[in-house]
Amino acid sequence: MGIPLSNRPARVIDLETMRQRLLARRRLIRLAPELDGLEMVYRLASSPDTLYGMPLLAWGLREDGEVVGMVPWMESLTPCHRLDDPEHGSFVGYRDPETEELFEQAPEHKVFELEHAATYFDYEDTEQVTLIQQIPETQGTHALCMDEGDAPWQLKQVFGWRLYSDGAVEALLADERLVESTPILPGDSCLYPGHTRHRMVYFFQRQIANRIRREDPATLEALALMVMPEANNLSPGCPPGQN
Repeated sequence: MGIPLSNRPARVIDLETMRQRLLARRRLIRLAPELDGLEMVYRLASSPDTLYGMPLLAWGLREDGEVVGMVPWMESLTPCHRLDDPEHGSFVGYRDPETEELFEQAPEHKVFELEHAATYFDYEDTEQVTLIQQIPETQGTHALCMDEGDAPWQLKQVFGWRLYSDGAVEALLADERLVESTPILPGDSCLYPGHTRHRMVYFFQRQIANRIRREDPATLEALALMVMPEANNLSPGCPPGQN
């Protein structure tokens, strides 16, 4: 037996509008640096029985109220729960290396800190994208910057992170020609958001950056396969951004 048809007019569901609303609720509205050494734990498909740790850079409060750990991963400062790549890493949870406790949710003290900070710094929405917050870089993160054409790669230190009103987070890099004093601090005029000048910005932890500078052959080979499929463009004798 068929289902009787309703006399009410059919509702047109705008899926794109719904998608935009969902994305807006996931928008980051506040950041808090992680200063107590808490880590993200992940695993690789190549060794599923082994867990790996990576220091958290910050915690982020989303518009929907969820607090997520953040790490510099691939091309962005990424919420940990978005890591779902068997080859490069799948998120497992968070870890306190001092107690070796594993947990799945942000700790209460960070939730409390972010919620109260977001209430205090309650900015009005504007049509223009505006700067909301700036935090320092505390882990020695470096960015491998690639430009158009045959321009050489540049390996640059990250000096801070900016959160914008649309939820985007940008790494702050230094234009060495404009450095007036050292050490370089967030707010200095020599700093610029990475993606405003470079086609691609790819993040690495300090120890990997140091291997690149030392021209470690295995690191350069893995780097070429990761960020540039045509591996011939990276010569082991000429690391990115160096002649």
